[in-house]
Amino acid sequence: MKSWSDVYLPPIDSRFVFPMLSLHNAASNSAVTLPNKAEYSMYVCGITPYDATHLGHAATYITFDLVNRYLTAMGKTVNFVENVTDIDDPLLERAHRDGVDWEDLAHSQIDLFRGDMANLHVIPPQSYIGAVEAIPLIIDSIQSLQEADTVYSVDGDLYFTVDSDEKFGSRSHLSQEKMVEIFSERGGDPKRVGKKQPLDALVWQLQRPGEPAWPSPFGAGRPGWHIECCAIALAYLPLNDSSEFMIDIQGGGSDLLFPHHEMGAAQSRILGKRDYARIYMYAGMIGLDGEKMSKSKGNLLFVSRMIMQGCDPMAIRLALLSDRYAEDRMWQVELLTQANDLLARLRLLLSRPEVAPTDPVIQKMINALSDNLDTPSVFRALEEWCSATEMVTTGDELGSPGELARALDLLLGIAV
Repeated sequence: MKSWSDVYLPPIDSRFVFPMLSLHNAASNSAVTLPNKAEYSMYVCGITPYDATHLGHAATYITFDLVNRYLTAMGKTVNFVENVTDIDDPLLERAHRDGVDWEDLAHSQIDLFRGDMANLHVIPPQSYIGAVEAIPLIIDSIQSLQEADTVYSVDGDLYFTVDSDEKFGSRSHLSQEKMVEIFSERGGDPKRVGKKQPLDALVWQLQRPGEPAWPSPFGAGRPGWHIECCAIALAYLPLNDSSEFMIDIQGGGSDLLFPHHEMGAAQSRILGKRDYARIYMYAGMIGLDGEKMSKSKGNLLFVSRMIMQGCDPMAIRLALLSDRYAEDRMWQVELLTQANDLLARLRLLLSRPEVAPTDPVIQKMINALSDNLDTPSVFRALEEWCSATEMVTTGDELGSPGELARALDLLLGIAV
């Protein structure tokens, strides 16, 4: 599957010092500093394409774009893979509700997503893989799980035994009761008769009447959600050879930690015979009017619609970066107003030939981003620079507006 247009990344002078990137790891609930090496692997879970990109999606993909940009600015190679869950219950249900073909619905929403990511200056993944195109890989992974005696049948559907991973639950740190509750809310079937354990995860579902299916050694059907991502990641990411972890970063929205990433990590650990990700990293949820923004509530703000209504994509991006990425937060019109004001101020000041020194603010930006993507500190430094530039007089020490503009583009993805 094609991704979207590439993003130009300006150069940065070698005199700037890049500390190693430290990120919050949900599995250990602590900061983890990435080891210094030439290449990193990052897998970010993509959309289920039954609706357009909303601000929650945008916040998530901008977050991991910052990781990508920082490591790339250091001169590192980032092997970045993202999936699309282009076959799943919510997609089929929405297509049935609207009386449209499920493939047409998926393709239309994927096209919208690509356009939104390009408008928001998100670096595209090297591999952008749909679940449908990955079905042969998924079948291979299920067969490997069968060989490890970790899969069983319930009326022809295949389930993965989560207890076969002795570390199951160690990433999300939830009680059994809470896991069952969340599993039920997020697509699981803990009460299905015949399962060995309520949390066992579906890996292959036999064809249901009126649903699409693909041939497999297990019968015509379609894959479960969690096996999709681990099969794609293990096939498309160059796995760490000399590390206890297969990949460096597993990312997504915070609602994916359980069950999706816990289940995927368990399956991957059986397939790869070692721990899956060094860091499990999550973007917080975006709310509106005091409620979580979600498709079920119908209170979504769509990026494409906002842009069509005249919103500057750079202001949307800046507004979503104004708070710490991992915190749940409410979207307010004031955020966009403040972002537009700062963007206009930066554009005006960066058009001046004489500006306050820029090396210190660029280094402050780098230092803040290295500390778990501390964007509030980045914007405080930019506000201070703006105030200093507005006070510049003849004879003051001056900086380079072009260099700061390039740093904003490279590090924050903000084109001024």
